[in-house]
Amino acid sequence: MQDRPTYHELLAAIARFLDEEIVPNTAAARGFHARVAANAIQTVRRELEAEDDQLAKEWAGLDKLLGLAEQPVGRAALREGTAARNAELCARIRRGDADGGVFGAQGREHVRRAVRDKISVTNPGLLARSDD
Repeated sequence: MQDRPTYHELLAAIARFLDEEIVPNTAAARGFHARVAANAIQTVRRELEAEDDQLAKEWAGLDKLLGLAEQPVGRAALREGTAARNAELCARIRRGDADGGVFGAQGREHVRRAVRDKISVTNPGLLARSDD
């Protein structure tokens, strides 16, 4: 792990360079691709900042729905474990377990919250423009 510049500072500098120097001075398709690159960098920054908290929240939500499970240690293991538990939730939804009742209501709220958290990383402006 490096002290300075941090990943946040490096990505911010690249995004700023693209936004302020490249995009305004590049026409047509190249300008569009520069804008896409700048947006991708901003998304990576937000994901790096939010991923640990979002994974922990999602795991806790899955615990409430699927029952308690030991949370894996480390980001990669937690990401993999969360994906496996989400696959289990999807299987239950496909079986019809979430068609009604308490599990259905809790499942919809969990999915809504998880999607909102993901959108806050990929497109925070969308949430700012919507009511929910």
